[in-house]
Amino acid sequence: MSDQLPNPPKAVIFDWDNTLVDSWGTIQAALNMTFDDFGLETWTLEQTKQRVARSMRDSFPILFGEDRWEQAKDSFYGHFQSIHLETLMPLAGAHDLLCALRDNGTYIGVVSNKNGDFLRKEADHLGWTPFFGRIVGATDAAKDKPAPDPVHLAMGDSSAPQYENLWFVGDSVVDIQCARNVGATAILIGDEITGHNDTQNSATLSPDWHFADCGALVGVVKGFSKVL
Repeated sequence: MSDQLPNPPKAVIFDWDNTLVDSWGTIQAALNMTFDDFGLETWTLEQTKQRVARSMRDSFPILFGEDRWEQAKDSFYGHFQSIHLETLMPLAGAHDLLCALRDNGTYIGVVSNKNGDFLRKEADHLGWTPFFGRIVGATDAAKDKPAPDPVHLAMGDSSAPQYENLWFVGDSVVDIQCARNVGATAILIGDEITGHNDTQNSATLSPDWHFADCGALVGVVKGFSKVL
């Protein structure tokens, strides 16, 4: 990684969970309630961080088996729906970062492997929906992250010039893979790359830029406004 800071983006695609909002505890709780329903061993928070990255349609058949994963999906959604809004918390600096990008005229989208309906409800709950051109969740596109399909959907119809300098901001190895698949600059938020155990060849992936949290990126983005 170079010592130089990235160039000003024309568009930024964000992951959602644990990039803009703190949801590890909610995900772990809903998963463990589902594991209990199916008589499976529960996960610690650290195990959850390392094992959760891909979408449900890609990961649940492995966790629960091809014959039970759709039942497990319904169980998880029931548990998640009962707690996700009341436990939803923005991460430090996330709102300021979205404001700074908006003020720079940067196109902003979301690509998450969370169910799209839950994702958009959470954005509405926080009052953040107006920040985003499009909010794309799992199954909204033909394939989920790390495939490029949801990014193309999130970028919209007038996106060609924006691909010239596109950022993908996330916390997991799947986010880095997705950035690579669309030719975007991969920016990591947080102390660690999550989702290692849910992907292949993750050891070879590293972000182009790494910031401790969204707040650390705000100053960079505000600095761009002086030269735009």
